[in-house]
Amino acid sequence: MEKKIMERSLNDDKAKEGVIYYDDRLALIDNISNPKMQKRQEVIKVNVFISLLCLRGSVSISINGEKKALKTNELLICRPNIIIGNSEPDTDVEFRGICLSPEYIKQMTLISRSTWNAQQFFEKNPILSLRSEEVTLFNQYYDLLRSKLTNAACKHGREVTDALLRAFMYEFHDVLERFIEIKPHGYTSAENLFFAFTELIASSYPKSRSVAWYADKLHITPKYLSAICKETSEHTASEIINQYVVTDIKQLLNRTDMSIKEVSNELDFPNLSFFGKYVKRYFGCSPREYRDKLSQKFE
Repeated sequence: MEKKIMERSLNDDKAKEGVIYYDDRLALIDNISNPKMQKRQEVIKVNVFISLLCLRGSVSISINGEKKALKTNELLICRPNIIIGNSEPDTDVEFRGICLSPEYIKQMTLISRSTWNAQQFFEKNPILSLRSEEVTLFNQYYDLLRSKLTNAACKHGREVTDALLRAFMYEFHDVLERFIEIKPHGYTSAENLFFAFTELIASSYPKSRSVAWYADKLHITPKYLSAICKETSEHTASEIINQYVVTDIKQLLNRTDMSIKEVSNELDFPNLSFFGKYVKRYFGCSPREYRDKLSQKFE
């Protein structure tokens, strides 16, 4: 299943530019000073974990509908379900990145079960400015991974790659604590249920907006699910569900090939009026106004 996800995102000729290796677990991107890179208007929903380091130049890019700039020595961190589009790179840009499939990342407990506050931080702050020694650290691991993955296969190649990635994640875990305190994930029954809840939301499409629906899937009561969410994340179950739904709405409203009515139907809203009120509540504007604002940002 995850292999198909990785292949689907890389089989396109444009997506393959700079991809030097990929399999069912990971992909390495190395796009160096490509003068043929042009401004792109594609909007895609990222289905993998991405860490992309800019070594030279800059790239203007849309992340969840917000225009941002990835500059020299800055690291872009994307979790699955982030919407990326409207890239506008310099003619002399150099970057490299590592992509990991969701199934593979689950083996890396340190990252896959990061705390809720850490997940929220990186959704709001996907670009981090690295120190020179941190850039060197990233490049050291990247070069070693590239060497092991692209050279002749060895008997324990997969195990070596796994070990390298785990070491890389532990070292970068320490780097990330410069930006936010990442507490070790606990394994209480409440925390495990909360993790299962967020995983269920992320994997569902279209997403139900009913707390009772998720509680039933988890074999607990809606009241207990709400209590767990409040205890673990300081957010209600409804607030968490709506954060994910809003992301899906942004993804589809960013697509110019879909009408607003088609977006409403796609996400299983009962009617266009209900959808408009929902968007107005969480976006502060109507679906049409949101699209108009988005187009103005990239003119």
